[in-house]
Amino acid sequence: MMKRSVLGVKHSLACALLLAVAPLPAGAANLVKTYSYFAIGGSTLDDIEAQLSRRGPQVKSTGMRHPGATQMAFTTRVSYARTSTSCRIADAVVTVKVKVILPEWRRPRKADVDVRLFWNTLSADIKRHEERHVEIGKNHGRELEEALKATYPQKNCDAAKAKAAAITATVLAKHDRAQLQFDRVESVNFESRILRLLHYRMERIGNGQLPPA
Repeated sequence: MMKRSVLGVKHSLACALLLAVAPLPAGAANLVKTYSYFAIGGSTLDDIEAQLSRRGPQVKSTGMRHPGATQMAFTTRVSYARTSTSCRIADAVVTVKVKVILPEWRRPRKADVDVRLFWNTLSADIKRHEERHVEIGKNHGRELEEALKATYPQKNCDAAKAKAAAITATVLAKHDRAQLQFDRVESVNFESRILRLLHYRMERIGNGQLPPA
């Protein structure tokens, strides 16, 4: 059985507050998602583990390589409406740009059936894990957008921009905590989860619901 690996998220948070001349179109947080893959080889579980440890994306926050990663950046565009006595946020559009990095096993012909079965289970779990990171990011992007739009008018636009910056910092800090908590829970439950998924996959293969590995 492969040793437990901590599946991580790599993300950078970028926020640009722009004073726009015209209001921006309303809408929920935008998600721009791309995928990239890194190749691994190996015909045994130990080989695959070594390949993941050597070739996986390196996460700056831990300095370690991981079986998968999600790079994430938030961009916030804010427009303001000014009157003689106040300034308010007229609209806000948050874009969450993510890049999901996943492993791709170049399976050798001599790989045993049980190794193929384990890989299919593991790779599906890695992808699910990273997609959950994306979902957490998008949810917080939506929360940020809604929080910005709900602000009250300020005495001037400098105050309104400061308010927007404070809200952004609060929501993005909350986002970081949510991502870290998700990783902690996933790490603790890794082995039991993989065993459960293996059992479920074998049952489905036995029932003819999935093709053999």
